[in-house]
Amino acid sequence: MPNLACLAAALVSVMLIVLMLIDSFETVMLPRRVTHPYRLARMFYRAAWRIWRSLSALIVSPRRRQTFFSVFGPLSILTLFSIWVAGLIAGFAMLGWSLDVVLTSPEGRSLTLFTYFYLSGVTFFTLGFGDVTPLETGGRLISVIEAGIGFGFLALIISYLPVLYQAFSRRELMISLMDARMGSPPSAGKFLSRVAQSGQWQAIDPFLAELERWSAELLESHLSFPVLTFYRSQHDNQSWLATLTAILDTCALLIAGTKEAGLYQAQLTFAMARHAAVDLALVLQTPPIFGESGRFSPDRWQQLKAELEAAGMPVREGPAAEHKFAELRGMYEPFVAALSLWFRYDLPEVFPERTAVDNWQTSAWMRRTAGIGELAALDAVDDHFD
Repeated sequence: MPNLACLAAALVSVMLIVLMLIDSFETVMLPRRVTHPYRLARMFYRAAWRIWRSLSALIVSPRRRQTFFSVFGPLSILTLFSIWVAGLIAGFAMLGWSLDVVLTSPEGRSLTLFTYFYLSGVTFFTLGFGDVTPLETGGRLISVIEAGIGFGFLALIISYLPVLYQAFSRRELMISLMDARMGSPPSAGKFLSRVAQSGQWQAIDPFLAELERWSAELLESHLSFPVLTFYRSQHDNQSWLATLTAILDTCALLIAGTKEAGLYQAQLTFAMARHAAVDLALVLQTPPIFGESGRFSPDRWQQLKAELEAAGMPVREGPAAEHKFAELRGMYEPFVAALSLWFRYDLPEVFPERTAVDNWQTSAWMRRTAGIGELAALDAVDDHFD
């Protein structure tokens, strides 16, 4: 019976080691999304994010709540790495203990499970203290394998973080560029109104092409590194989901409501952005939420149409344009609404009733020191920009 118990413990130890290695490989190195449901990383993120969202309900201030959300992404990576390391150390320690590996140690023959954990930790981190060492070939082989895995695992972690933050920086670059073009938060109606007032129709096609590429990079990077979905932008009124939604709104307005202005490129960008929204919702297991989102009421269509016509944009006549716009919105709104609910991101309005000051026009320090006079000056700048 003791031999069977030792054999079972050894088998469990090997399974734990293999589980940690497979999960870390699929999360860090495998660029293709993994479809099997029982993944440690996926279960960890879903459980941890639910707990984090529950704790956020205790924070009254919206700004502090957003700061609390922003901590989750980086902290979750450190926690997941710690789980992998702890699992590998525990697996090798239990393996040596179950196989009764003979050790030389200061305790002499009174070896405990803690001694095997100590040897496993020292070997994994390649510390090389030498106070506890295996005396037999089997134990030495296990130590060599663990040292190799530990060295490679730590090197993998060090190389993983720069790749992750480079992808995050590329994502945030376009979000920052949106500020002066679409406002803060981004709005499709504000973007088209600004373009119409400037008369720079030729600039829409190149910009939509950039947005198409950004949407493709967003899809690729966030499928390869899903933890990036938890990384928040620098400003509370900006996010990757708000930007993606504003891109879809812009393309839908161009396709449904205008007579020209880059229709073909708008279709391409719309297809890529919708692809990103749908695939991310599928991979992150957020079922679509059907129904009216409240982002764009029917009476706002006439106001938006009148503003665009006043700015010189050629707008389609008749109810067909409004129906087409509603049909296009139905192709992506259920998915972005689900992502918004899961990540606690605010979705932007298609055509906001109240014009907000862009992030580039002000700062928290200026608001604290300048007061009402500066805010009035900012309104004048905003009116000129519009």
